[in-house]
Amino acid sequence: MDAAERDSDPLGPFTDAERARESALRERLEGLARPTGLLRFDRFVDEALYAEGLGFYASRAASIGPRGAFYTAPRVSPLFARAIAARLSEEHGRLGRPDPFTVVEVGAGDGTLAAGVIGELKRRGLPGVVYRLVERAPDLAAEALGRAAEAAAGSPIEVRPSGSVGAEGPFVGAVVANELLDALPFRRLVRRDGAWRELGVAVGPGPFTVEEMTGPAAPTDLALGPAPEGTIAEISPASEAFVREIGDHLEAGTALLIDYGEEEERLLGGHPRGTLAAVRHHRAAPDPLAHPGLLDLSAFVNFTRLRAAASRSGLSETAFRSQAEALLAWGLEASLDAEARAARGAEEEVRVRLAAKNLLVGFDRFKVLELAPPDATAGAARSGR
Repeated sequence: MDAAERDSDPLGPFTDAERARESALRERLEGLARPTGLLRFDRFVDEALYAEGLGFYASRAASIGPRGAFYTAPRVSPLFARAIAARLSEEHGRLGRPDPFTVVEVGAGDGTLAAGVIGELKRRGLPGVVYRLVERAPDLAAEALGRAAEAAAGSPIEVRPSGSVGAEGPFVGAVVANELLDALPFRRLVRRDGAWRELGVAVGPGPFTVEEMTGPAAPTDLALGPAPEGTIAEISPASEAFVREIGDHLEAGTALLIDYGEEEERLLGGHPRGTLAAVRHHRAAPDPLAHPGLLDLSAFVNFTRLRAAASRSGLSETAFRSQAEALLAWGLEASLDAEARAARGAEEEVRVRLAAKNLLVGFDRFKVLELAPPDATAGAARSGR
C-alpha cells in the first residue's frame, strides 16, 4: 500500500512519522517470518503492539482519552478508581493492616487509574502502602510514574516502577489489572475437520493475510471445546501465564482482573468468526492486519480458560461478576452521592451522575474476576507483614 492509498484510508490521514514506523515494522515482521513468510498470530500481535519503538503501545498513538486511541473506565469517572481503592482498603483491613501492603498495577497505561487509587488511599490514610507500576510501553510508563508520584506527594505512599508481578519476589497486598488481558498476545484457532488448527499471519510485501498454518492440529493444551466447522476463536496463553505468576508471588491479598470477555461456550456460540478487533482514534478498523503498529489490537478474554488457569495455580476465586455488580459492591453508590453533593451546581451534578451511569451500563461486556491465595490471612501472619 503506497502513501496515497494510506492517506485515502478511512482510518487516515497518516503522518510521515506513522508511515515510516509502519514501513519499518513491516520490514521487521518480514524478517521474523523468514523463510516461511508466516508468523504465528500471537507473535504478530506482540510485535504490532509492543515492538520497541515501532509497536502501537511504543508510540504516542497509545494515548488515552478523546484525542487518543480509546477510552478506559478510569477516564470516564474518578468513581471507578475510588471504588477500587475502597476494595483495596477493605483487603488491607482484612489482612490486619500489613506493612508493607504492596499494590501491583499491571498495564498501568498513562497512570490515570493509579493516580485515582493512590489519591483515595492517601485520603483514607492507609499505612504501609507501596504502589508498583508495571507498564511495558516506555512513554506510558514515564507518564504513569509521574502521575502516580504527584498523587502520592505529601503522603508516606511509596510509588515505583516495576518489571512484572514477580519482579521483587513474593508480597502481601493486591494485583490490579484493568483492560490488560485483552491486549496481551493471543493465538487464533480455526475448527477444521473436527480438530482445532492454528492460524497465522502471512507477511509479505503486499497486504498481510490470515492463513492456516500447516502441520498437526493445535496442541491439546490449547484446544477448545467442540464447535461448528470453520469457527474461529482466540486464546491467550500469555494471560494464563500472567495468572500463574500471580499465584506464584501473591502470598496474601487479592487480585482484581477487570476486562471484557465471556465464558468459552458463549464465545464459540456467539462469535463464530472470533473477536479480533482493531481501533484507531476510536474508529474500528475493517482490516486488523492493514496497518501494523498503528492500530490497537485486542480480543475478548476467554474467562473459562482464565478461571481454570487460576485454579491450577492454587488461587481461590472469591468473586466473578459484572463490572457493574463489582463497583456497586465496592461502594460506588455512596461515593456517587458524596460526589453529587459536592457538585458546583446542577449541571455539574448531572455530569457526575451520567458518568457514573456510564460505568454501570456502558461497560456491559466487562467482568471482574477476583482471586486470592488460599488461606490468605494465614499467609499474611506467616510473612510477618
